[in-house]
Amino acid sequence: MHVGKRVRLRRTLLGMSQEQLGAELNVTFQQVQKYERGANRISASRLWDISQILDVPISYFFDDMSEGTMRSSPRWISRGDSAGALNGEQIKDPMARRETLELVRTYYTIEKPAVRKRIAEMVKSIATTLAGE
Repeated sequence: MHVGKRVRLRRTLLGMSQEQLGAELNVTFQQVQKYERGANRISASRLWDISQILDVPISYFFDDMSEGTMRSSPRWISRGDSAGALNGEQIKDPMARRETLELVRTYYTIEKPAVRKRIAEMVKSIATTLAGE
């Protein structure tokens, strides 16, 4: 599921549709949906193709993996080391939300770095102020 989320994140940041990625992979958009949801596993060769299309190294798909996700791998489970995926806690990934992806994509359409920096500072200031209420 983590790898699928990372595929979705990168695809969305590039503004690519599931249909477009599917066409590049020679699969249906439904298959891309299944990859992204984690319903179907992505083979090593398919992941290589996806990395080439999305212009990222293979390691990108494994970045930011939580301890719970790592411990839920078949290797850890077979050894009895799963530790309940961080004691049964579900971790909500804000990067998997469409709202976040759209915000980041829109943010990077601002061409002037100084303007982007000021916007980021403004958002941080607002968040800090609201957290203090």
